[in-house]
Amino acid sequence: MPQIFDRSSNALARMSLILTGLIVIALGVTLDQLQRSPWVTRQGQRADQPVPFSHKHHVTGLGIQCQYCHTTVERSSYAGIPATKTCMNCHAQIWTNAQLLQPVRQSWVTGESIRWIRVHDLPDYVYFNHSIHVNKGIGCSSCHGRVDLMPIMYQENSLQMEWCLNCHRDPAKNLRPANQIYNMAWTGPSSSKPVWCGTTGDKNGTPTAQTVNCTTVNPEAVGARTASLDMLPPTDQPETHMLDVAAHPNGAAGPTGADNVNYTKFTNQEALGLFLLKQYHIRDPHELSSCETCHR
Repeated sequence: MPQIFDRSSNALARMSLILTGLIVIALGVTLDQLQRSPWVTRQGQRADQPVPFSHKHHVTGLGIQCQYCHTTVERSSYAGIPATKTCMNCHAQIWTNAQLLQPVRQSWVTGESIRWIRVHDLPDYVYFNHSIHVNKGIGCSSCHGRVDLMPIMYQENSLQMEWCLNCHRDPAKNLRPANQIYNMAWTGPSSSKPVWCGTTGDKNGTPTAQTVNCTTVNPEAVGARTASLDMLPPTDQPETHMLDVAAHPNGAAGPTGADNVNYTKFTNQEALGLFLLKQYHIRDPHELSSCETCHR
């Protein structure tokens, strides 16, 4: 073959193989980055809705609770899109002639639903249950971000499988007290803002998350009746407290009845998360990350 191929052909062949390998690697990296990009995941993109509904105005400005519009979030696999009637409960009285709300009034008159564009849209082969996450201590902002600060709703996270698995492999980092599920500003305990939690024990018919009482006020220092998550915590308090308080969903003592609650002080999210992980009876990471958890 020397009569056909010059000796330099060997080097050329080697370079061709190396170049082909580099092209394949570059193509793989490019496709990997592309499928993680907002162009594919729609992360951070704001949909052009028929009505530019502002969560910031309604939640932060007017103080409307999440469940008022998303009525099934605690008891169904889906949060629910509010019916036109929900909008008209207020807008039959205020802003009745606003041009911005013409699609809402038209929907009310004709009975035809507003065609909202779904912002958080999982693939059809993925089974996601809203109620189990809410009732097991996962807050709205953990998945949806600071919705209360969004003039126009957008997707905060990628919602890709790796993002879900990061939480399923270590759910403790996102767990919070049941009465803080809808608190968008919740950041977890710290040394300057500790949280005290205790449990009343499992009760039939009561979600496990509601058997845990948590407060940012030292129960021993201020007394059971004033323990509330709205108050600022005192500093340099004992780590654990025994207190007779009535079981109450917001962690405060009720006027009647008493249960012996052992309060423990938490100064970081990891310790609180591990405590709640046990109290909420959440499955271990191996079970949570199994295929059948999300793929039915």
